[in-house]
Amino acid sequence: QVQLTESGGDMVQPGGSLRLSCAASGVNFGISGMAWYRQAPGRQRELVAAINNGGSTNYRPSVKGRFTISRDNAENTVYLQMNSLKPEDTALYYCAVIGTGLRGQGTQVTVSS
Repeated sequence: QVQLTESGGDMVQPGGSLRLSCAASGVNFGISGMAWYRQAPGRQRELVAAINNGGSTNYRPSVKGRFTISRDNAENTVYLQMNSLKPEDTALYYCAVIGTGLRGQGTQVTVSS
């Protein structure tokens, strides 16, 4: 059974940091590209960051330099380190297996003073 489980979301003040985790099971993780998406109420889903099976990464411009995506193939886990958080980063963040319809339920990130 394929399962993606996110964790690490929280409410933080602007300028704060969070580290999101996504644990995958039932997926051939080592050969899969992984991505983090986010969706805020009333807004379209956005691709935040992606990492391929070789470790190459890409980011949406608004998070470049603040967010870092990484993966641990031994733990079947992908991470999103988020620094210098802004109120506009507030959203439901979820991970997905690139090229499939597989995604998790998401974890809520709220940035507010």
